[in-house]
Amino acid sequence: MQDNSKLSVLVIDPNPGMRGSLQNMLVQADITKVEFAVSSGTAIKQLSRRSYDIILCEYDLGGGADGQDGQQLLEDLRHHKLIGLLTIFIMLTSEGVYSKVVSAAELTPTDYILKPFTVDVLSGRITRAIERRNVFLPTYQLIGQGNLREAVRSCASAELKNPRYAADFVRLRAELHTSLGELPQAEAIYAEVLATKPTGWAQLGLARSLFAQERLDEAEKVLGVLVVDNPKLMAAYDLLARCREAAGDAAGAQKVLEDAVNVSPHVIRRLRKLGEVAMEAGDVQAAERCFKQVVAKAKYSEFRNPEDHVNLVKALVKKGDSAQAGNVIRDMEKSLRGNPSVDVCRAISVAMLHELAGNRDATLTELGAAVGAVRASTGLSSELKIALARSCLDNKLDKEASDVMLTVMNDVSSGVSVQQAMNVFTRAGRPDLAEGMGMQLKQQSHELLNIASEKENMGDFKGAVQTLNEALHKSPGNLPVMIALAGGMLRQMGELGWDHQLAETCYKLIHAIRTLDGAHPQVSALNEQYAASKRKYGIST
Repeated sequence: MQDNSKLSVLVIDPNPGMRGSLQNMLVQADITKVEFAVSSGTAIKQLSRRSYDIILCEYDLGGGADGQDGQQLLEDLRHHKLIGLLTIFIMLTSEGVYSKVVSAAELTPTDYILKPFTVDVLSGRITRAIERRNVFLPTYQLIGQGNLREAVRSCASAELKNPRYAADFVRLRAELHTSLGELPQAEAIYAEVLATKPTGWAQLGLARSLFAQERLDEAEKVLGVLVVDNPKLMAAYDLLARCREAAGDAAGAQKVLEDAVNVSPHVIRRLRKLGEVAMEAGDVQAAERCFKQVVAKAKYSEFRNPEDHVNLVKALVKKGDSAQAGNVIRDMEKSLRGNPSVDVCRAISVAMLHELAGNRDATLTELGAAVGAVRASTGLSSELKIALARSCLDNKLDKEASDVMLTVMNDVSSGVSVQQAMNVFTRAGRPDLAEGMGMQLKQQSHELLNIASEKENMGDFKGAVQTLNEALHKSPGNLPVMIALAGGMLRQMGELGWDHQLAETCYKLIHAIRTLDGAHPQVSALNEQYAASKRKYGIST
């Protein structure tokens, strides 16, 4: 008999009567550690502070036409990593809503319970979910430790031992291969599944592996079939739009996303992307319509972003509607007061208004204010910063443009390569600024090598590796930096213990060094150190 007394539960439901009823049911199932949230916002705040074994979430969270529902909350929680693989998420919904929601979501909850239900139904579903979690627990723990390679082996073993969950383990194994960058292996697994039975998740996984290998035509062919066979699998539309966009077909991407929004109209990230590709395709009216919806719907989210207001201002300015643009700026200042990104976003938006009115001096003042605020701000997207740099270049603010792009390159997680950063200048007809930034980055990289050495001498091995990662980000393909980073990783593991994720990165880095210069004397030394570290900690190959 399962012991439920230690389980913790978060009930998310705006209806006080339903919250009381659920608590009574849970007590009858021997679950007494129960907490409550009345909205998506309060749930996010509670989950930011602690984790729960089980979340029982009402689908209709009562936010009105633009409010969040339970599915959107689940997607936010996963996207922002507020719940992990071990959290059981059960959606409570009516039969009519279930039929619409279940086929549209790639990211599904652990289970759905249709209302009305009895305590026996609730208890049985919780028991079933706990049993499933226990089967997956060893693999999930390996993933949590960053030991993805061992997790792949765990999946393969569990497939044979647990035929009831074999398909789930196959899917997880393919996703792990993708995470490891082993795309051909992932592709082979998906193809093997599809040879037996056409399955939506396998078709989507195959398309993702093809897209990641830049085989866009093949990916688009798979996705074209998928959206016809499974027209409510929304992630297929998203990936198909990315294929079209990568091929330079912004209008085609817009059409795909419009089809997706017609099926599932409330997902903010998709609406935002539709607005962006519509702007790229020159459809300003469609962009304005999308960004207005994004701003309206985001009012109910804990993850509101003032950059959405900037996008809307940009569309309105493009239309020549300065009055509406001014209203949007005032709404941003009022509704997002205290957000650390507001100062930058306000200055950029006001600069666009002044530029529309032909007020050059005021435009330059606001762009300068935006650049100054960027230096002190965190959480801004790389896209916003690059757009600001381009505006500076258009207005002959060369130093300010360079400063902004350096803040992009100082962020290791920016997702922007040195070449992409330099292209901002070359495409603006300023190769001299690109060359100047390249020289600055090389100088900074050299300085970071010295800083890393000092940190290592003081025993700060993690800090040294972090600094060396920054150096490599600024000087990719720099052999001395790569060798220093690989050595730093090995020394960190030698002093602080084996780290599966770090070891995987180190292994790939040594392989990259060997590819660049197989005859380099440090290659064999690094290989020997890596093998010795594995022996020291008893790590199997």
